[in-house]
Amino acid sequence: MNAPDKADLSRHGIGTPLSRVDGVDKVTGQAKYAAEYKVAALLHGVAVGSRIAKGRILGIDERAARAVPGVVDVLTHRNRPKQAWLDRNWKDELSIPGDPFKALHDERILFAGQPIAVVVAQTFEAARFAASLVHIAYEDEAHNIDFQASLAEKFLPSQLKRRNSYHAPKNRGDADGAFENAALKVEGDYHLATEHHNPMEMHASTVEWHGDGRITVYDKVQGSQNTQQYLANAFGLGAKNVRVVNAYVGGAFGSGLRPQWQVQLATMAAIHLQRSVRVVMTRQQMFSHAHRPECTYSIKLGAEPSGKLVAMVNDATTSTSRFENNMEDIVVWGMMNYDCPNASGEYTIAPRDTYTSADMRAPGAATGMTLFEIAADEMAYRAGIDPLQFRLLNYSEIDAMNGTPFTSKALREAYAQGAARFGWERRSAAPRSMKEGRELIGWGVATGMWDAQFSKTSARATLSADGRLEVASASSDIGTGTYTVMTLVAADTLGIPVDRIVSTLGDSDLPSAPVEGGSWAAASTGAAVQLACQSVAKRLLVAADKVDGRPLGGARSIDEVVFANGRVSLKADPSRSVGIVEAMRAAGLDKIEEEETASPGIGGMISTALKSRNTHSAVFCEVRVDEELNQVRVTRVVNAVAGGRIINPKTARSQILGGVVMGIGMALHEETFADKTLGRWMNHNYAEYHVPAHADIQDIDVIFVDEHDSEVSPLGVKGLGEIGIVGTAAAVANAIFHATGKRVRSLPITIDKLLASEPEATPAGR
Repeated sequence: MNAPDKADLSRHGIGTPLSRVDGVDKVTGQAKYAAEYKVAALLHGVAVGSRIAKGRILGIDERAARAVPGVVDVLTHRNRPKQAWLDRNWKDELSIPGDPFKALHDERILFAGQPIAVVVAQTFEAARFAASLVHIAYEDEAHNIDFQASLAEKFLPSQLKRRNSYHAPKNRGDADGAFENAALKVEGDYHLATEHHNPMEMHASTVEWHGDGRITVYDKVQGSQNTQQYLANAFGLGAKNVRVVNAYVGGAFGSGLRPQWQVQLATMAAIHLQRSVRVVMTRQQMFSHAHRPECTYSIKLGAEPSGKLVAMVNDATTSTSRFENNMEDIVVWGMMNYDCPNASGEYTIAPRDTYTSADMRAPGAATGMTLFEIAADEMAYRAGIDPLQFRLLNYSEIDAMNGTPFTSKALREAYAQGAARFGWERRSAAPRSMKEGRELIGWGVATGMWDAQFSKTSARATLSADGRLEVASASSDIGTGTYTVMTLVAADTLGIPVDRIVSTLGDSDLPSAPVEGGSWAAASTGAAVQLACQSVAKRLLVAADKVDGRPLGGARSIDEVVFANGRVSLKADPSRSVGIVEAMRAAGLDKIEEEETASPGIGGMISTALKSRNTHSAVFCEVRVDEELNQVRVTRVVNAVAGGRIINPKTARSQILGGVVMGIGMALHEETFADKTLGRWMNHNYAEYHVPAHADIQDIDVIFVDEHDSEVSPLGVKGLGEIGIVGTAAAVANAIFHATGKRVRSLPITIDKLLASEPEATPAGR
């Protein structure tokens, strides 16, 4: 499976670029995704979705569906197998306070598209056709999917009903009073539309029935052990009877953090029929579950004539469902990042009759930091100073909200390196002052910020007598490059060429690992792999002592030796070395196998309490706007990232590129429209839900700022999956203002919004 670069395979380690070791399997079709596993006697299930947004099922007519040749059964709430009734049995590792959704549980309808039946047939085609024939009689109730209308019901959940990942803002000073007395003021309402996760691979589950009460579930999910425990509890199966495999995941972006409804349907159908069953969501059905919440954010900024901030007042609301309280960190980012003596934040959630909103790449920060950075840009222009200089003027060396130092913060360096690469010194200050032909040119800048997290993770390392190494963990690779990270860390620790290392993951039977998300996988899984390989190294040192002549002179610590090129050498005398294969042969070992767990420990927990852990970025953007048509092209982006130690610069760059592309989508394209009358999402397809295409993406330049951090994680890794998107949309929006003089506070910025706006009068820049 592991196909490395054709360069010197013996010299790869942490910090060297390496192509994805799983790349060959993916491009040759050997990689198997959830809906591709060959399972004997497989049945296919197709879900029937509710046509109403709220109400009850009065009756279900299945006769026409059951008459279709090849149909085996139709499952509804009336004939489904037994499942848990208590909500606590449906809670997963990342559960949200409230009542978790249980497919086919009863007659209640909570959202449009809710699965209310599943037709199971010998073929997918028969199941799909039969599903279209199921007739449902409803009792329709008044619903609301309109976010603006839902604001009338906004609330802050009680302490016991909040997500444990939510951080309440900590107010300081007198923000309202300072704003009223400020010499310069910016006040506005900023908005981000609902966005839906649209990974290439749709959610799918193949449940293999083994005939003895055991099942193997091939699932599109970001955490195999989370789904294992979830299914065991929900259906009373026992964890030992459930194996979940997610070796390959075709993108997720947070949509697979929690088990989605297709795995519920596939599992209950398999239990009911005692057969293997596969359920795959259609692209339309992908709009029936997780999505980034819509947000409205009121921001007030006050400053001295110099542009020095004296007040920030933040008030944001995001959407959730009526059955779960999804909450995100929206208002804290500006309060943390900027030096301002008076700051306040308020946050509420607004319920509507949809599925629960959910984490989507950089949840909270991609929304809150982006909208705040647009407001910060407004203040820079209000003060008549360069937007980059404004950010440096208000730079905070510490976490200004919590009053704690950062484990590291190289944002100042990111500003400097990004500006130099972009050529920011050539910027003309005044909006509408840069033009080429019929296109107005705009340059914008914004700041990115995300959490640097480290989670308890286990890994196993197995060294064979022939010098081959396997490293394994239940961790996931959702396109982030975890396979490659594990390989490089192992190669770095034991000095084994990468073509002799196999990385195995995505299986609940492997050593324990948390759900992959939040940019913690590289730091956490990498640390676990390093520990396991170090334990192997210690046993190798003992084995090397059995070699005739004791070339290593009885070295007792791995700190006394160097592992490289499949050999162990003394640091003090590199000429004295032992081959790994030679050492194992001398000790009579067929293999060395060690499992270790990386955990923050007491020291890590103390450090977390006393210091803030974050990645930072400086994003520079160039846009060109057709003056007549108001069409926007993003022509250049430079993203300078301070993300700690970089394990693999090649895949790390890819992570930032992907984040930037999603940020461009947030700025210009992505928006899910609601049909308020029917209570449905209208543009549930790629024809009408727009994401950036190849033609929309031009030059993206990524800089990794050198940043050493010995506290954030054992490897000094901060994680990169999220930081690429944070701030990108703001940089685009700010560049559009510089090009046009039109300040659009609602994302995405579309042609109609630009046409409806008028250029603003701004002070002369200085």
